[in-house]
Amino acid sequence: MELENNTQIPKFLLLEFSEEPELQPLIFAIFLSMYLITLFGNLLIILLVSSDSHLHTPMYFFLSNLSFVDICFTSTTIPNMLWNIQTQSKVITYEACVTQMYFYIFFAGLDDILLSVMAYDRYMAICQPLQYMVIMSPRLCGLLMLLSWIMSIMYSLLHSSMVLRLSFCSNLEIHHFFCEVNQVIQLSCSDTFLNKIVIYFSTSLFGGCPFAGIIYSYSKIVSSITGISSAQGKYKAFSTCASHLSVVSLFYCTVLGVYFSLAVAHRSHTNATASVMYTVVMPMLNPFIYSLRNKDIKSSLKRFYLGMPGITLPVT
Repeated sequence: MELENNTQIPKFLLLEFSEEPELQPLIFAIFLSMYLITLFGNLLIILLVSSDSHLHTPMYFFLSNLSFVDICFTSTTIPNMLWNIQTQSKVITYEACVTQMYFYIFFAGLDDILLSVMAYDRYMAICQPLQYMVIMSPRLCGLLMLLSWIMSIMYSLLHSSMVLRLSFCSNLEIHHFFCEVNQVIQLSCSDTFLNKIVIYFSTSLFGGCPFAGIIYSYSKIVSSITGISSAQGKYKAFSTCASHLSVVSLFYCTVLGVYFSLAVAHRSHTNATASVMYTVVMPMLNPFIYSLRNKDIKSSLKRFYLGMPGITLPVT
């Protein structure tokens, strides 16, 4: 196959939802609804945390940051996909593809680190309750967020720079709804051995360390909870981390789903379906998990609702 020369910038074709044109209106409506729900739910979490002084704690500081990251994470792929369906276009430029890849990897990595930081926060709250507010000071919370951003930037730059070194052939069809790094690498005419080594090593390190941190934090949490004598005390301690544990379970189950779809099925449709769960469904469900299972969020939502102009309590 003929290599693209330096004067011709390659363009990729995103083909996942173009093979069944009769279903595109339905796909457009479903993804638009999910995207709007994601925006509304996560923006509401950010608004509640920023406006309610009762939620000005480390736990909700990290939660509002997670909501912001989820909005950005979903926005890296879904708007472009909706635009392509609406305009009947399959083309994404090389620059746009690399940019999308960079921000997708960046916000996915930041999501992973934030869940680990939130697990550490829950560990300090349950295992060191008397020193919690002293240790988890605003300065430390800010430093943890800054470190998370720096690590994610470096991780994403590593993958993006490895793609930039590749040359691409005439066949530039991506059977996905966004520029997924593994599928982009498969289209290259260059030697991709180094890229694959970097992907496997960096993903194992970057994904394994936060996961190990979460496992360690929750092992200490479980040990601390089992040491509480009263059943009410155990329930109260567990309820403070139940929402985060649900989000962590959802996150890693969907990540494993994407991994096994790549390792076992070797089919683009299966991979894309698993990626939808990871890219769209998870950020959409996170606000519901935290609002339905968290008394503080529900109380804040009630205060916010009653504080709106024209809203009064019904007379009984």
